[in-house]
Amino acid sequence: MFSLPSPLQKLDLSVFGVDQKVYVKRDDLIHTIVSGNKWRKLKQNLVYFFKSSKKGIVSLGGAYSSHVLALSYLCNQNDIPLVLLIRGQRPKQLSNILEQCVEHKSKLIFLDRTDYSDSSYVSNLVAKNWTNYFFIPEGGANKWGILGCQEIINELGVKFNEIYCEVGSGATLSGLSAACSEQQIVKGIVVLKGAHDIDMDIKKNYQNLFDRKLKKNVQFLHDYHFGGYAKYNQELVDFIREFFKLTGIKTDPIYSGKLFYGLIDQLAKKSEKNKTVIALHSGGLSGVPGFEKRYGIKLFN
Repeated sequence: MFSLPSPLQKLDLSVFGVDQKVYVKRDDLIHTIVSGNKWRKLKQNLVYFFKSSKKGIVSLGGAYSSHVLALSYLCNQNDIPLVLLIRGQRPKQLSNILEQCVEHKSKLIFLDRTDYSDSSYVSNLVAKNWTNYFFIPEGGANKWGILGCQEIINELGVKFNEIYCEVGSGATLSGLSAACSEQQIVKGIVVLKGAHDIDMDIKKNYQNLFDRKLKKNVQFLHDYHFGGYAKYNQELVDFIREFFKLTGIKTDPIYSGKLFYGLIDQLAKKSEKNKTVIALHSGGLSGVPGFEKRYGIKLFN
């Protein structure tokens, strides 16, 4: 079902003023639906589920979440009952993502944003209604999700100095950090606006889960969110189109587009020819059709 290990592709970014040796880890090619870090974060969660006596899975996400789509597909393939807690009131028309979740036989429960953001409310709701279900947090950001992301480093096969990834929940970044040496820097492009405490939250969560501190090889970059999560402007759209034209690699405006924009901006400012850099393309392309329909924008011709 999955194309693993995903290929490591060398990138020529000289047209953007980048002279470092750059590779992209093409996790976007793992699967058309369960691509990138979605499979990385869900793989070990499913292994744990099958070893348990749980009868189903409960998880949560937004109406345009690649996580809920990927999980719904996997659960349908494996005949696992799935309940999805969706942020916000039920819309008159379901998003493209949620329509697919319904096709995958997932049960959708809509929560208002206040209840959704209240972890105690969600915990009590799950405990009361789905007592023998396995709970996977938003984005698969738990111990099993982090362990799955560690496997990425083992597949690289080249020596490198830095690896770039997007930061939402922080699970991917935590996994990369744990698997890298102290000398290998993990640079996280934060896609959330005003999330300057996210580094403390991620480090605290990692220590709570593994009873040890996250390595000091992490840097958070906060200047590439383009207004916040799922926000965009014409500059980002133009970049996504140009990047695809020059490299043949599709990106999305929520995660990977911002990642490569930030990567190029950072590297173009520094002339370090002896440095080897890797960018992790963690998928997210399943959300492109919904984005194009929602905003009337065609990203790729």
